[in-house]
Amino acid sequence: MPIGLLRGGLEVRQFFRARESMIFSFALPILLLVVFGSVFGGDVAPGVTFTQYFVAGMIAAAQLTNGFQTLAIQIPIERDRGVLKRLYGVPMPAASYFLGKVIMVYLVGVAGTALMLVIAAAFFGLDLPGTAQRWLTLGWVTLLGIAACTLCGIAFSSIPREGKRAAAVVTPVALVMQFISGVFFVFTDLPSWMQHIAAVFPLKWMAQGMRSVFLPDSFAANEPAGSWELGRVALMLSLWVIAGSALCLLTFRWTAREDR
Repeated sequence: MPIGLLRGGLEVRQFFRARESMIFSFALPILLLVVFGSVFGGDVAPGVTFTQYFVAGMIAAAQLTNGFQTLAIQIPIERDRGVLKRLYGVPMPAASYFLGKVIMVYLVGVAGTALMLVIAAAFFGLDLPGTAQRWLTLGWVTLLGIAACTLCGIAFSSIPREGKRAAAVVTPVALVMQFISGVFFVFTDLPSWMQHIAAVFPLKWMAQGMRSVFLPDSFAANEPAGSWELGRVALMLSLWVIAGSALCLLTFRWTAREDR
């Protein structure tokens, strides 16, 4: 744990020193919010604007991007450059390395979410959560969702054979998850087979948990089960945290295959 906390501080400093990737991480969700919020100005349900619905999904999608997509691309590049091989030579358990990544993604995710909420409330009429319970739900869904996405991203980083090809392998997976999980479209408008596939993965449950925070309780009737299912949201995200941890320990590689 102490080494993981120290590693987390280093990961955060490295993130903010890489200005291009830092700006992209914060700017892309906001850019999508501006584009979609400006183009689609209608209601998806009585009293629920598209922006209100879209913000909930975009917060979850941004966490997926920073946790899963970014790490699954970044780690193979670090592996090819020999960064991970050098880390392997120091007395740092793999779990501490994983914890450092989770801390970095969590802090970046919280900052990005806060920035998005400020812009959405100021320019697109977003109604912020009005009760302490909803803010608490936002907190635990964010924590579990980021942990699950980050650990899955670390585990998935072992699939690309080379760092330069990682984006081609990872990006389509992340995009498909966003399109079938109710980020860009109302989830119940999607074909039922897409809904069933999405329900296997964490992003669907992250987006559903976020909708319970930002949408009125009356909208819960439009969910597949007719309710927010927050208990199942917590269960599914917790299972993915456990599964992601196990996959990390089983599949994570410090060195490239050819170095073995």
